[in-house]
Amino acid sequence: MSGPGRRWAVLGAAGVLAAVAALGGCGGSTAEVAKKEFVIGFQGPLSGDNQQLGINAYDGVLTAVDLANRREDLPFRLRLVASDDQGNPDQGPTAAQKLLDNPGVVAVVGPVFSGATKSSEPLYSQAGLLSVSPSATNPALTDLGFLTFYRVIAPDTVQGAAAAEYLTKVLKATKVYSLDDRSEYGTGLSGALEQALTAHDVTVVHDGINPTKDYTSQATKIIDAQPDALYYSGYYSELALLTKALRSKGFTGKIVSGDGANDDQLIREAGVGNAEGTLLTCACGDSNSDPAAAGFVAEYRTVNSGIRPGTYSGEAYDATNAIIEVLRKIGAGATRESVAGAFGSVNVPGVTKQIRFRKNGEVEGSTVYLYEVRGGKRTVLGPVDSLVKP
Repeated sequence: MSGPGRRWAVLGAAGVLAAVAALGGCGGSTAEVAKKEFVIGFQGPLSGDNQQLGINAYDGVLTAVDLANRREDLPFRLRLVASDDQGNPDQGPTAAQKLLDNPGVVAVVGPVFSGATKSSEPLYSQAGLLSVSPSATNPALTDLGFLTFYRVIAPDTVQGAAAAEYLTKVLKATKVYSLDDRSEYGTGLSGALEQALTAHDVTVVHDGINPTKDYTSQATKIIDAQPDALYYSGYYSELALLTKALRSKGFTGKIVSGDGANDDQLIREAGVGNAEGTLLTCACGDSNSDPAAAGFVAEYRTVNSGIRPGTYSGEAYDATNAIIEVLRKIGAGATRESVAGAFGSVNVPGVTKQIRFRKNGEVEGSTVYLYEVRGGKRTVLGPVDSLVKP
């Protein structure tokens, strides 16, 4: 292999990027040249304030494509094309259309964020193009009638319930300030959390705030409410600013957030001291600390210049491998229609879970993990269901 890592080229306006990765062994035999080529699309934020979550997922896809192109048993080769939606619902349709307009694209991994997923899926569904999100968790996404949408991560009804269990049974919180960023993701998670907290007889103060660069007044509101804990439903770049504002005003309650903030960028942007002790829930495990995922971690680091997998890397890798398995079964004659039609019956082992789906596109099985910032690093504490046991 030569030059592993990201290769992106700017295509047009609106921050849309295309990444082409024709990966495989160097040299290229005549048999390899003769293989059918399929294109796997990727849609997610590769720029913007919360781009790291998209990059994590993209690099997981890249790893799976690289490995597939080294396999001798596949009658095809893969090329990866990525379209940047900046995590923005308004950019979602434009990014999706870029992939739809590429006739070689037989399936898409993504979108990554819930808002962009909601705005993009009508296009994918109408075109009959399979879309498998590694990370879009808004509960309503599988109830909107999208015909070709699947996700390999549990919805926020699961994460919200688990977070409420930990807040009440371990942190013993009796009053929680639930703040969301008013996005599809944030409102979906806060709604699920608040419903579960109310069932535990916890006093909930609900609030929403659009992303901003100054959270001073919001920090004052939170402190004045005197909660035992804050749960922020949003992304890491905003939580970093909010955390800095809270700590500067002396907030001593627990700061808890979800998968959208579960990235090392939170620590870098908030500062080690401010981020210390922050708790993060995610329906995703840490591949780096899972012995069973050691092979994936090694391959990922080889392909991505030594970088370790991040949040959603494993899910994106699994989504891609599930697509590759469908392509393997169909063979060189695979089309968008045949791939979308066959994907619902996929059943393959993944690094995050067994990848198989319910009829509505939800993945079977789910485990929510708890992370804590300790000593300037995110540390996985384990599955929430095991942490709440007496």
